[in-house]
Amino acid sequence: MSAPIRLLLADDQALVRGALSALLGLEPDLEVVAEAGTGEEAVAAARAHTPDVALLDVEMPGLDGIAACAEVRAASPGTRVLIVTTFGRPGYLRRALQAGASGFVVKDTPAPQLADAVRRIHQGLRVVDPALATDSLVAGESPLTARETDVLRAARDGASVAAIAAQLFLSEGTVRNHLSAAIGKTGATNRTEAVLVALGNGWL
Repeated sequence: MSAPIRLLLADDQALVRGALSALLGLEPDLEVVAEAGTGEEAVAAARAHTPDVALLDVEMPGLDGIAACAEVRAASPGTRVLIVTTFGRPGYLRRALQAGASGFVVKDTPAPQLADAVRRIHQGLRVVDPALATDSLVAGESPLTARETDVLRAARDGASVAAIAAQLFLSEGTVRNHLSAAIGKTGATNRTEAVLVALGNGWL
């Protein structure tokens, strides 16, 4: 019998992480070798354990799952990444694939299908939730520039223009210009609405 597929699970919710571990651990050809609650922990675990497949949640504190995907791939090039998320947003899918993910599924995927997705990714195939793939094609790419994305991301918690400028090492005038551009591109009426539109599309 061949060696089991070694897995790393990363999710900031311990209950979800434990449930995934228990379900996947029932499969005779799968073995959970490490768990993580943050993106940073996931990268460290990938470096330490070199798992075959890493299952990463998108919404984690600090380094999110998409950013962690790129770092996991750099730390352990042989590790393939499957993004498993509650939020099936088109922009997330596009960004995850650009970061080097081999697959993207939502958390309500039945356990047998999730296990099968892990096996297929381990074989070098790509697995993407079909409904999400269709939505991604319809939604298209983010209209925001990299700097507009940075500014909106910094504004998501209600930070002032001065605080955003200090955080991103920009002038307050430049921040206002980027916010104005982002509001226009998202079809919003103010920056709070622009943040919500961008979040809803997975652009942030």
